[in-house]
Amino acid sequence: MTLKEVWWKEAVVYQIYPRSFNDSNGDGMGDLNGITAKLDYLDELGITIIWICPIYQSPNIDNGYDVSDYQAIMEEMGTMADFDRLLEEVHKRGMRLILDLVVNHTSDQHPWFIESRSSKDNPKRDWYVWRDQQTNWESIFGGPAWTFDPKTAQYYLHIYTKNQVDLNWENKAMRNAIYEMSHWWLAKGVDGFRVDASNHLKKDYRDMPPSQSSPYVPAWERFTDVEGLQDILAELRDRVFSNNDIVTIGEANSVTSQNMGLWIGEQEGKFNMIFQLEAIKAASGGLNSGLNVEGLREVLDRWQKATYGIAWNSLYVENHDRPRTVSIWGNDQDYWFESATALACMYFFMQGTPFIYQGQEIGMTNAPFDDIDMYEDIETKNIYRYKRQEGLSHEAVMEIIKKISRDHARTPMQWSNQKFAGFSTVTPWLSVNPNYKWLNVEAQKDDPKSIWAYYKKMIHLRQNWKVLIYGTTDLADSGCPDVYAYIREDQYTKMLIASNLSEHVCTWNTPYDAELLLSNYDKREKGVLQPYEACVYFLKKEIY
Repeated sequence: MTLKEVWWKEAVVYQIYPRSFNDSNGDGMGDLNGITAKLDYLDELGITIIWICPIYQSPNIDNGYDVSDYQAIMEEMGTMADFDRLLEEVHKRGMRLILDLVVNHTSDQHPWFIESRSSKDNPKRDWYVWRDQQTNWESIFGGPAWTFDPKTAQYYLHIYTKNQVDLNWENKAMRNAIYEMSHWWLAKGVDGFRVDASNHLKKDYRDMPPSQSSPYVPAWERFTDVEGLQDILAELRDRVFSNNDIVTIGEANSVTSQNMGLWIGEQEGKFNMIFQLEAIKAASGGLNSGLNVEGLREVLDRWQKATYGIAWNSLYVENHDRPRTVSIWGNDQDYWFESATALACMYFFMQGTPFIYQGQEIGMTNAPFDDIDMYEDIETKNIYRYKRQEGLSHEAVMEIIKKISRDHARTPMQWSNQKFAGFSTVTPWLSVNPNYKWLNVEAQKDDPKSIWAYYKKMIHLRQNWKVLIYGTTDLADSGCPDVYAYIREDQYTKMLIASNLSEHVCTWNTPYDAELLLSNYDKREKGVLQPYEACVYFLKKEIY
């Protein structure tokens, strides 16, 4: 089968969390001009698409995922002129830029909501969800999913924080306003969107079965993949995405390989790719269990088989909502370099478009913050508050937070060993990981044996071998449960990718007549894969 070739399938995406990337004006906050200043760095690495987390005007209750004006830039990030210059410089280098489209909810400070809450008969009242009585839903961040507004004596819905108010996607005028705003950004020249919380746009307003332990009950099934959602997403696709040469990625933690056709199938899909959590969940057995390689392999192989020829995968192991992979799936102490590169090699060469989260390319780790006041993330602070109310000790809650907090991914980018890691000239909005003195871009960029150099080699390899993009993917049996090995193959070429994702030596014979193209060990031992060893081989292919 010959797969349809498209530019975004051949791309490598770099995700930027702008407030933590690079501060250009010395206020402790990353900004748009800071991104522009680092474009040559990304270009040299081999990046072809840049995805920027929200930069819209926002009170920043949830770091920009609470938008108060979709067509303005938040003050800390700069100006619209700064954005226009960034977009121009990105395109000048042959790269593309995509934005987060946050349309499940707005900030409670958005003019739409201010109007909506002003009176029951306001024309925008129905742009949000108002009820005389609340359901017993618990919000995703904990606590009730409804807040009472005394002015009109009704409750409004918020499945995240009370400051992130859910839009009513049943309202046609509201939908048209979202479409108009999206076209405004496309007219500027942005190259696509990552659509936040895309599986939550449709709600089922019924109570959950009551809980004896709490008045509020987790209600995922009431606002996740509810019947009618696909019609909403199809209209979004047809009104905004279609007839534009863009790339779209939906965030939908509920999608499985069985129903992915509705989401990303080339015939009826609503997006080009989806961020699914099935693999992440299968790989993560619990707080102290490390990486479940067998679970990861089963899910990823299932997705590789299910999508081949009909859909396309997003490939990722890190993002702004996850702790650092080398700390939770690898060993950031004894095998920091080896585990960071082995995990990278494992996912990077599968069929799909690989995503790199800022700092991943230098092996940034979780931060050793012991004090809750060192964390800024609202989800983390809510976890602390609710767990303490449940009776857990400070020490016990901090042990949880030190493993799962989203802030681990949000500490400032470590550019150099200068004060504040070269991110800023003043104290940053979030503390720098103290290991910046040795773990930074400057220390790695000119070192051919660094994690950064390994990522650059991986990108170069993928961009020069089409089999690593469009070939078939089949698991290879290494005989070791902790080794993830697979073969990419097309009509002309065959390659083997093998990653030992453990600290144990694995007995493994190199295939006959194999040429080593990439390795994270200088000295290889015959017949074994060393701890966290990763290799890419070119295999001789008989042509008949």
